Amino acid sequence: MTTLPQHPPEGTGPVRPSAAVARAARVLAAAGVGSARVEAELLTAYVLGVPRGRLALADDLTTGQVARLDGLIRRRAAREPLQHLTGRAGFRHLELSVGPGVFVPRPETELLAGWGVEQARGRLDPVVVDLCSGSGAIALAVAQELPGARVIAVERSPEALAWLRRNAAERAGAGDRPIEVVEADVTAPDLLAELVGSVDVLLCNPPYVPDDVVVPPEVAGHDPAEAVFGGADGLAVIRPVVTRAAALLRPGGVVGVEHDDTHGAAVPGLLAEDGGFSTVTEHLDLTGRPRYATASRRADGQHAPIGVAWQTDSS
Repeated sequence: MTTLPQHPPEGTGPVRPSAAVARAARVLAAAGVGSARVEAELLTAYVLGVPRGRLALADDLTTGQVARLDGLIRRRAAREPLQHLTGRAGFRHLELSVGPGVFVPRPETELLAGWGVEQARGRLDPVVVDLCSGSGAIALAVAQELPGARVIAVERSPEALAWLRRNAAERAGAGDRPIEVVEADVTAPDLLAELVGSVDVLLCNPPYVPDDVVVPPEVAGHDPAEAVFGGADGLAVIRPVVTRAAALLRPGGVVGVEHDDTHGAAVPGLLAEDGGFSTVTEHLDLTGRPRYATASRRADGQHAPIGVAWQTDSS
């Protein structure tokens, strides 16, 4: 159990945001939370109802606000995800609703989403598919940034679908082009049969962590296991996704798949070995780790008898 340092005795007055942040940061750091100062600022700003950048100008915390912040800090120190405490997760230019039952989108996935946006940009009425959509982060980012795109988000988990539909409705209400939500298993051999040969950009952030990997407590205790773990080698979902992508993409269409940092050779290898792709490229994240692989559907729409070579790029 986390014990918070005591505030000054009752009656000494409100608490300055800077003092509340310093106190919260000490507790979070002691609990092993990374970026403790940043998270302390975010939680204090959340309780005050102000942007983090305006904390220095915010009013003091009332007694009630201090008690609320204390409760949030205890939960975060117990390694409940920050996004579950605030109910929101930032992703590119969006704020999405998240909570129990859905995978919290990660900053590194913004790289894949950005690559997808750039690939779709300039295509006439592009069709973009987001597999393993979860909260809808990738699909909704594309729809916001490319109003001319038709975006289809695919998810099978009933719990995640509830969050996906909620976020889709919120973004449509904000004026973004509505996306299409499809309840389906991305490993099904007949997935999106009506779109075979017509997809311009296919993106996927699948479950890819090998089953025996120990993950942080925020993940182990709160992210759905089916959205995290991808079988013994982490490739159980990626293999059928690669095969189905070759069928769904039009000639010249592109696919991007996020993967574990141990898959820097394996996933590009699967794309190359399929025979339906060219220009297979492995992309690194901002820390220099392998993060996602991309490829183009062969211009002739056929499968080559042998795989193509692939290269590494940085993102």
